Formats: sequence, structure tokens, C-alpha cells
Amino acid sequence: MTTARRALVLVDVQQQYFDGPLEIQYPSHDQSLPKITAAIDAAAAADIPIAVFQHTMGTAAPVFNPDQPGFALHPEVESRRREPWKSVVKEYGSVYADTDLEAWLREKDVDTVTLVGFMTNNCILASAAGAEVLGFTTEVLSDATGAINIANDAGFADAKTVHTTLMAVLHSNWAAVSSTDAWTQALTSQESLPKGDLGSSAVTGAQKAGQN
Repeated sequence: MTTARRALVLVDVQQQYFDGPLEIQYPSHDQSLPKITAAIDAAAAADIPIAVFQHTMGTAAPVFNPDQPGFALHPEVESRRREPWKSVVKEYGSVYADTDLEAWLREKDVDTVTLVGFMTNNCILASAAGAEVLGFTTEVLSDATGAINIANDAGFADAKTVHTTLMAVLHSNWAAVSSTDAWTQALTSQESLPKGDLGSSAVTGAQKAGQN
């Protein structure tokens, strides 16, 4: 495996996701938050760059309002924040959209971006897809992210289905999906994580579905 020059990007680990209709359901935040903090601690120990994002919808919005408590980072993240971290407030799903993250990553000679945080079905998905045209390799830690239940005019999907489906989708093309423990081991060795591809995912999917 090739050597990876990583940065850890903490996506919207905000109080908004710990109660109310946007509360993370799968993996539950009781499970994902310790994995997020473990990733932070491992990144700090390995001296890799860390960027922390908070989402805003403006001061008139009912959620992600910078004047409201839900905007704040979770205390377990806030207590770990250090001066070298890059702090960004974003308005779009992707961490790259209308921010200077790309320039910061290039300045740090980063080629691999590890995403943790919330939500799988919105900002993690958008950020992983958005990295494709920029040339960054993306890693997503499946147990350090999380989804919510979704229902609208197009249908319903429970959080477990949303999360596990999107992890498989991401690993088929846009990201190397891994556990936090496996990532920490790769961090120590500076190796890249194995990534799936669309072709082999399609073949294996057809086999599992009994497709002729």
C-alpha cells in the first residue's frame, strides 16, 4: 500500500445532532462519539492536521443557528480543540463548497482526507463526492459517522438502512470505508486504506442477489 498524507476532518459534531428530530440514530451517538474522540486523539498523537467544521443556516433559522446552543460543538470535541486546528463555519453540505479547506489541505501537502462526524446522509456524502474532482483520496470511518431516519414524498428509510447503504455506496467509488480501529492502525503505519471499486462491487452485488 502507498503512503498516505492525511488530515482528519471533523464534520459538524454539533449539539444539534444529539437530541430532537436531527438526533443521530445509527450508529447511535453514544457509539459514534467515542469513536470520533478516539480518532481525534489518534490524529493528535500522530501529529496530523485536524480541521473542525460547524454548519450554519443563519441567525433566523430554527436549526444550526449560531446564536442557539445547538450550534456548539459537542463538549467532548470542544475540550480537545487546540490552536493548530483549522476551524471553519460552512453553509453547504460539502466541506469544500465555498470554504478554503482545499487551499489549506494543499498547503499541508495532504492527499488523503479522513471524514468523521455527521450526517452520513448529508454532509459526509456530499464531502466524499465533492473530493473526487479535487483529486483528494477520501476515507470515511463508518463507526465515527451516523445517520437519521428519513421520510418524505419519495419514501422512507430507517437510519440503519440509510447508513449501511451509503457506506456500501461510498466504498464502491468515492471513499475507503473503514472502522476507527483499522484506520488508527493504518495511521501508525502511514499506509492507505483499501478501497473498493464500482466494477467489483457490481459483480459481487449481482452474485449476492442471485442475478444471472
